[in-house]
Formats: sequence, structure tokens, C-alpha cells
Amino acid sequence: MRPTREQAWNTLTHYTRSEALRRHALAVEASVGLYARIYGEDEEFWRATALLHDFDYEIHPTLDEHPQNGAPILREEGYPEGLIEAVLSHAEHLQMPRDTQLKKVLFACDELSGFVHACGLVRPSGLDGLEPKSVRKKLKQPSFAAGVHRDEVYAGAELLELELDEHITNVVAALRPIAGELGLRTSADVA
Repeated sequence: MRPTREQAWNTLTHYTRSEALRRHALAVEASVGLYARIYGEDEEFWRATALLHDFDYEIHPTLDEHPQNGAPILREEGYPEGLIEAVLSHAEHLQMPRDTQLKKVLFACDELSGFVHACGLVRPSGLDGLEPKSVRKKLKQPSFAAGVHRDEVYAGAELLELELDEHITNVVAALRPIAGELGLRTSADVA
């Protein structure tokens, strides 16, 4: 079965009621989708994978459950093993090899997408004009978006063999077109 974005969205929304978790899935999807285009990969497959990376978080909110207990659900729904393995590999505690570009990108985009989203929430202009320097400054403030694992943000850029500023720039660019869906102010709101 070739998963479609629509199918992944339906699975996500069936298991995830939280608007915040849905927005996180959309942010990671946008970032992963941008990298699929950069690397010339199957964008719809990559986007479906990103949408599903935390689909089970509400029903399996602990490390001894998420995402490993979600894998059987995805198998039951007919998702391919490549997608399921990528979803599993985003979790540091499972210590799975990130041996495909998709696995590397999903890991690299997960925490940073959430962090960039948080940066946009506290700025009057949202993501408009958000520079890597500002994101790096916020990364050094442990109390800001405290749930984001900073070590994974840095490790993600390294895994992609990118400077952190370039990775931040890519993620900001990916999120900007969906700022409204993410609940962020845009230049149209400010004007």
C-alpha cells in the first residue's frame, strides 16, 4: 500500500484530538516535505510519515509506550514497514539506526519544527523575519519551550551534515506558508 497524505491525516486525526499535537504534526510534515523536495525524494510518502510520527502520543504518552505501541496500529491499518520504521526511528530511546535519508530528516525536523513554532508564537510577526540568530538565542534559554530537547536539535543538523543556521533557515521557510494553520500571526495579521 502506498500511503497518501489524506490517509495519514485521517489516521492522525482519528487518534489525535489535541490541536497542539495536530499542529506539531503539520509543522513536522511541512519541514520534512521541504527536505523531500531538496533531496528529490517521494514528497507524499515523506509527508505521510511525518504526519504519523506522533499519531499515538495521546494514547501512548510515555517512553515505554510511544511510539513502539503505535507501530502495531499502523501495521493493522496497512502502512508499509518503511514508514513504520521511520516513525520508530525518530524516538531516541529506541536507539534504532537512522540508516535512510527519511529517518535522518524526520529526526532532524521533529524537535526543531516544534521549537521554531514556539519561537513564532511569541513574536508579534510570527515567523516573518525570524532569523537563525534569534532561534539560536532562544535555544540557549532552558526555560523557553522547555520540552524541546536541545541536544536533538543540534544532533539533527549534524545528522543532515548541515550548519545549524542552514537547518533553521530551511525549517522557518517550510513553516512560513502554513503559519495560519499553525496558529501563528502573519504579516497580514499585523498590517
